Amino acid sequence: MSNLIVEEDEAKKMDIRRISSSSSSSSSGRHSEELPYFHKDPLRPFKDQPRWRQFVLGLQSVFPILEWGKDYNLTNLRVDLIAGFTIASVCIPQDIGNAKLAPEYVYSSFVPPLIYAFMGSSRDIAIGPVAVVSLLLGTMLQKVIDPAENTVEYRRLAFTATFFAGITQATLGFFRLGFLIDFLSHAAIVGFMAGAAITIALQQLKGLLGININKFTKKTDIISVMRSVWSTVHHGWNWETIVIGLSFLAFLLLAKYIGKKNKKLFWVPAIAPLISVILSTFFVHITHAEKHGVEIVSHIRKGVNPPSLDEIYFTGGYAIKGFKIGLVAGMIALMEATAIERTFATMKGDQLDGNREMVPLGTMNILGSFTRSAVNNLAGCKTAVSNIVMSCIVLLTLEVITPLFKYTPKAIISSIIISAVLSLIDIQAIILLWKIDIFDFVACMGALLGANVSPVSGVTCQQIMTYTGDIFELQNTLWISISFIKILLQVTRPRTTILGKLPRTNIYRNIYQYPEAAKVPGMLIVRVDSAIYFSNSNYVKERILRWLTDVEEQLKENQLPRIQYLIVGMSPVTDIDTSGIHALEELYKNLQKRDIQLCLANPGQAVIDKLHASNFAYLIGEDKIFVSVADAVLSYAQKLEEF
Repeated sequence: MSNLIVEEDEAKKMDIRRISSSSSSSSSGRHSEELPYFHKDPLRPFKDQPRWRQFVLGLQSVFPILEWGKDYNLTNLRVDLIAGFTIASVCIPQDIGNAKLAPEYVYSSFVPPLIYAFMGSSRDIAIGPVAVVSLLLGTMLQKVIDPAENTVEYRRLAFTATFFAGITQATLGFFRLGFLIDFLSHAAIVGFMAGAAITIALQQLKGLLGININKFTKKTDIISVMRSVWSTVHHGWNWETIVIGLSFLAFLLLAKYIGKKNKKLFWVPAIAPLISVILSTFFVHITHAEKHGVEIVSHIRKGVNPPSLDEIYFTGGYAIKGFKIGLVAGMIALMEATAIERTFATMKGDQLDGNREMVPLGTMNILGSFTRSAVNNLAGCKTAVSNIVMSCIVLLTLEVITPLFKYTPKAIISSIIISAVLSLIDIQAIILLWKIDIFDFVACMGALLGANVSPVSGVTCQQIMTYTGDIFELQNTLWISISFIKILLQVTRPRTTILGKLPRTNIYRNIYQYPEAAKVPGMLIVRVDSAIYFSNSNYVKERILRWLTDVEEQLKENQLPRIQYLIVGMSPVTDIDTSGIHALEELYKNLQKRDIQLCLANPGQAVIDKLHASNFAYLIGEDKIFVSVADAVLSYAQKLEEF
């Protein structure tokens, strides 16, 4: 066994020498491997295929329904019909509720699902407007145009923002820039969703309590909202509205609890919103509760919106503002949809190309608009046909049944919205963030509190945004800033650690993680756990020197032999730039003054290529570069014994 290890080590040394010779003969010194900027090759299926096959594959990549549709059968159709009816029962009342947040989006569950059914590859995602995006759009649109004063311009700006949201999403997908979404960390998403849920729920208190909209604050922070609620308790609340709202809210939450406890009863929370709308509408109609102060929907326009291309702003100030709003809303909608798709793909063991998904998501926004996916999944959907079924039912509702919602109380819409958004507050995930990573928890809290707390002395987030003219919410600024601070800290302050030898092995590990690992006399073994770039090169050098100074002081106090060799373990160092090499040169010169020899252990191919190209390998000596820490220790241990 020992002979085999020796042979493997000799082979690795030969590999290093081979790299050395190839690097010295190359004038460029560049890394020979292609950098994997894209984790998937989108053109791989097209290689070595005849022209007609490439054409078919191209059509299938744009319209996945052509790929899975050939295997579609009646069994799948039966299941998809049930799933389609189920998500439609959720979709209709929720869309009416979301229309309170962004009025145009009650009609957005008809065309977009059809587009996604043909172009999307996820079989679980159910397309339609969602509360978070609706609130975001409604808030940003109202900062530009007051819908009460200028309804036409407001509607045109909404179409413009939606159009540019689609352009943003499709462009990111076409150019395979989906990795930008990964900058939105899980912690920030958890906080953002929770903050948005609280904001939405607070805004629904006026409908739940029957407070007149003119008496309710337009601010969204929790202090302003609660002050507005309590200031109207004696002359603004309507007890009939409160009874209706709280009764059905309790019913909806109970239905959710039943569905959560028993997965087979998933249809209970799915059908509960529609039952609530029907029962409350019937109750108000027969009792004429609207005459007693219960506010009702009154009118929802019948039919489907006509083509709106001529209403989109392509020039002027509103076009620029619409683009900014669409950019933000598109990214947030994409973030939410991508997270949902990844979740269900993981659950079912499917592989999902996020970049490919962005194209249909963007296309449906360009042609229609902006996800009820958990219900679709639990309903047992087999394919995206469930979206087609839902779309047809929504069309029937818009054309025929819409007038029947005239007597639907606004309190029930508020109840539906509150019950829907409460599930966005993931308490367990927030607790887990606190236990695992404090920076993640801070980013989460920044995203959550940014939406619900006034910054200073009565100045609200909305006023700050108005003063600065910045379309981004303070909430987004907070969690994005905290997330980037975390990234910068991790990049600029990589971990370095001292290694020791585990008893009866040739394995070297972190002495703080493995207390039994022993330091090697006369040597200091340090491992750098990151690539060495301009952003962290000086820190890495200073940190290694600090380790060296601390260890030398301890040795001096205990009257032990001084350090003669510094071994830098570089197996985690995936890359290095010119600043990193310059830092190593400074480290080498500093060690020379202390009469300490520097050597490197197990640098990767990209690193060793650059070390040779910069002549640093020749500066310290090629015999000072080893395949492993164990080799370096063995080599220098013999010299220490001779000394």
